[in-house]
Amino acid sequence: MTVAACGIAAATTLPAAAEEQPTREQLMADCGSGEGKCTFNSPKLGDAYLGEFRQVSDSLFNCSTSDATQSMTWNDTVGSTDSVGVSVTAGGKIAGIVDLSVTASYSHSWSSTHSESSSLNMTVKPGEVGWISRAQVMQQVSGTWQTHYDSPKWDHYYWFFEDTITGPAKNGTDGTSNAVVVKSRKITAQEKKSCAADAHTGRAFVQQR
Repeated sequence: MTVAACGIAAATTLPAAAEEQPTREQLMADCGSGEGKCTFNSPKLGDAYLGEFRQVSDSLFNCSTSDATQSMTWNDTVGSTDSVGVSVTAGGKIAGIVDLSVTASYSHSWSSTHSESSSLNMTVKPGEVGWISRAQVMQQVSGTWQTHYDSPKWDHYYWFFEDTITGPAKNGTDGTSNAVVVKSRKITAQEKKSCAADAHTGRAFVQQR
């Protein structure tokens, strides 16, 4: 991705020249390695919203002729991505810079990842498969990255580019709550072959996700 496509700009410190220009990925790599002294300026938090549901447990297949009820454990980890879909690693330098900026502006911390686990009883009808799905409260934070070099790089001491990072927010942010639900569907013809296996005939079984 080119500089123009990313909206990257330089603070003019040297005479303009037709030199190589950095990509967004190169600047972010320098922020991550510490070669560039980076700040995430003027952060703006968007409204919280509920993310997409996704399966967070194993699947319970009911090959019997009566309801099957079982306690199922679920676990979920939700991370953050930037404008071009690159993961923002928890505990990394980039996440730390964003957290510092958000904390200074909003007086509360920002986290690039959230993990949660629990268990609940799940009832599945005969001939169906059930699983637990979860949706995480999400929020975007937008700002401008400033990269400062001790010596000119790509002919400049400073480079800037805008970015929006999407990541998990605390439960209850802006009145939005995380959601955990049980979902189910009919067993497919292909899956019925598993029900016909000796160990599964007439009973329920768990299949790892």
